[in-house]
Amino acid sequence: MLGLFGKKSDHPMADVKSAQRLLEDVPKNDALKALLEITAWIDSVRSDDHIRLDNMFAVVRLLDEAARPHEIKVTREYFASASQSALQEKRLWAALNGYFTNLAEAYHDVLVGCRDGEKGASALKVLRPLIVARGINATAGRLKCAAAHYAAVDHEVWEELAEYYTEAESQKSLDEPIELYPGVSAEYSIRHQVAGVLLWWASGTGSLKPLQIHLSERLTAHLCRSFVMGAEPGRDSVYSFDLAQTHPPVRYSGELAAHPNLRFIGQGGVRLQLEPMIEKLEKGVVPGDLNLGGSYDAETVCDVAKRLAANWLSAPPARRNVRRNINVNLHIARGFPGLLDRAFEGEGGVGENDKIWVAEDISATGFRCTLDAAVGGWVRVGALIGFRPENVQHWGAGLVRRLRRDERNNLDVGVEIVTNRVAGVRLEESGAQQGSESLGLWLGLSGSEEGESRVMFKPANFADNRTLQMDMADKRYMLIPMGSVTKGDDFDLMSYRMIEREASNGQ
Repeated sequence: MLGLFGKKSDHPMADVKSAQRLLEDVPKNDALKALLEITAWIDSVRSDDHIRLDNMFAVVRLLDEAARPHEIKVTREYFASASQSALQEKRLWAALNGYFTNLAEAYHDVLVGCRDGEKGASALKVLRPLIVARGINATAGRLKCAAAHYAAVDHEVWEELAEYYTEAESQKSLDEPIELYPGVSAEYSIRHQVAGVLLWWASGTGSLKPLQIHLSERLTAHLCRSFVMGAEPGRDSVYSFDLAQTHPPVRYSGELAAHPNLRFIGQGGVRLQLEPMIEKLEKGVVPGDLNLGGSYDAETVCDVAKRLAANWLSAPPARRNVRRNINVNLHIARGFPGLLDRAFEGEGGVGENDKIWVAEDISATGFRCTLDAAVGGWVRVGALIGFRPENVQHWGAGLVRRLRRDERNNLDVGVEIVTNRVAGVRLEESGAQQGSESLGLWLGLSGSEEGESRVMFKPANFADNRTLQMDMADKRYMLIPMGSVTKGDDFDLMSYRMIEREASNGQ
């Protein structure tokens, strides 16, 4: 009999009943270990050529649903914990990336098997929309892992996303309501799902911190049912995606003509959802129907929502300064402590451990460098760096605004120049006891109002509303607070009205 029907699989998870029994042994209270075990089962199931296609989908579907609560816990831990060790961060990321990669490939294998008419494919005909939706969801997880490491994305990811969309389009299931997981209401379709993934990826993932990447993905998933995606460009189209290419979506300028392989993604009615959400968040309220995969403060969520609104609802900013292709060696100081040390060493001071970066292009407001994979491990979006070009006798300050890795894992770093010259200063709160001073950095005058200047110091060293005294170059100044400019992991940058008072008498 076996000769008539082919070899029967002896895999321990060859069918749902066997898989259910084995899943009972998966750890219930160790999310990371459970996710790793289920990932190994997914990989082994998809590698067995003797499992019927319908059985393969049933088992992969079961494993996916069993893994979901563990994946949510590991994702929350990975993106929410700023204090975890580098080793733990790597373990969590590797587990998530391995899980989503294997799951995405398993669903894609099933879809290919359906198209090829493999044994068991006919039983999956009515389930093909779910196969597609689950595959897109797993691919989105794979993209999210890449974004968290600013890593290059395999071309096959974009190719498979295009395949999923094309499959749903050809099967006329693009707009069917999808219950992605049991108990998850069917609020959006495959069209919305793909549009959301593409818009999220294109909305500056390389300029966000990992937690912001997570929140932007969750916000976009919540809002995706407002997006539009189709073969014809509209007035609200913001990105285009070529189904025949293996490239990410690109910004739509309004000049690209319709083409059979092009699909245009538009904002649709998202403004009507996004703007009221931002108003609530500005009042300190996180909407109750917003599933962020965890609890996050309204201020952090609001900042990300505003970034998305700027990307979707506004024209991209035009480059105001010409970039010049030029190689300039830069001494680099790491973070606020490193730059503070250099500022107090006198003009042109450098440290023995200073790194040398090569700026490949530069403008009045920023520069770009490519770092070897072994060099850029500490660089993060929002990180402060000090820089001093060779043959220049003073230090400047910059903020890392964009990261992207290439296929060789080299890190492309975009830096915004905050100032070309810093000065070390001594600060204390007005009326404070003598000897309570703190060291800081003066970043020069800024803004349209006369006397407005920027001062940087350690986080929470001074309250935002306190007047300070500053000693600089044998003069004393009163600093009247005008507001926070930005806050980083190791610094606060504030704006002050600067008023000269009296000589500091060497104090």
